[in-house]
Amino acid sequence: MIQRKQTLFLFIAVCAMAVSFLFPIASFEGKDPLGRTVKGDLNLVAKDVPETYSQIQNCGSITMGQKGFVNTWPLLVLVALVIAISIVSIFLYKNRVLQMRFVAVGFLLGVVEIFLIFIWAVDAFVDKATLAMACTEVDVDYGIGTWCAVLAVIMLFLAERSIRKDEEKVRAADRLR
Repeated sequence: MIQRKQTLFLFIAVCAMAVSFLFPIASFEGKDPLGRTVKGDLNLVAKDVPETYSQIQNCGSITMGQKGFVNTWPLLVLVALVIAISIVSIFLYKNRVLQMRFVAVGFLLGVVEIFLIFIWAVDAFVDKATLAMACTEVDVDYGIGTWCAVLAVIMLFLAERSIRKDEEKVRAADRLR
């Protein structure tokens, strides 16, 4: 039965992870040595990135991605894996035990992704902003991409819990027969 509530949870997880491609993971704002404000975004997919400090100063707002700043390919791979695992697990409704395993693996990969976002990516982002642009006061705001990953992990947890409850109901019904 594909119309179970865990299917909805898995679908929301897929959508949340897909949205994280569109919005920044984090944004920063800092002051350069001349007191000018420099802004930037950390995205999963690299956008046009100025390559020199003078280009950064002239454009005022930059997008930090894979070119010359923070290499985000591990996050990109994890997001793609969580999306793929969630889509596959939607169609494993006939084998609930396998479906639970797939969702549990997706949940663990999502937790690893969140860990990498909060520990590795944003720290590297701030370090690069501080070193490459000589920013002194760097403020980081977590973007929609981060919170979409958190939402996806919550949905994967709820889906796994619902699948487990369904499996327990089926086992209880089998015992009654």
